[in-house]
Amino acid sequence: MKLDFFDKSCQEAPLNDRNFGLCDDQDGLKAYIDKIDKRKWIAEIKNDKNLLLVFSAVDKCVLQDNQFKNYGRCDAMIFSNDHLYFIELKNERKQWISDALNQLEDTIRLFQKYHDVDNFRHKKVFACNKQHRPFKIIDHETKSKFFKKYKFRIDIQTNVVVV
Repeated sequence: MKLDFFDKSCQEAPLNDRNFGLCDDQDGLKAYIDKIDKRKWIAEIKNDKNLLLVFSAVDKCVLQDNQFKNYGRCDAMIFSNDHLYFIELKNERKQWISDALNQLEDTIRLFQKYHDVDNFRHKKVFACNKQHRPFKIIDHETKSKFFKKYKFRIDIQTNVVVV
């Protein structure tokens, strides 16, 4: 089975807004972009350079629940010609970081099976949690191992800054 993370039917129209939010209503439907109601935002995208970005729903669209059952999947992917960001959206109080990182790792592994990550200059994963807005520290060793293994940097915060 060929897996296409760039399936246009899972993408929203490209946008270059400086600021918008990512939402997941936890209702069994896919994640989506919102530009109006900040109370619904789990992650806030900060695109100060107004780069043209494409949002793609990974869970419930690129990857359906009945596909790759032994793999976790993140909620969203944002990309441009140079950027590839995988984003996991959470709304939980306890023990969410390891779960989010596992979902992001599985998503990267699936992506790497079907696409070349070296086509992107900026690669990051974001674990975002509405219940824990402040930035969370990840130890240097974890960050270093993750980067060596996957070529992605890790951030645990609700602000997704497009550099």
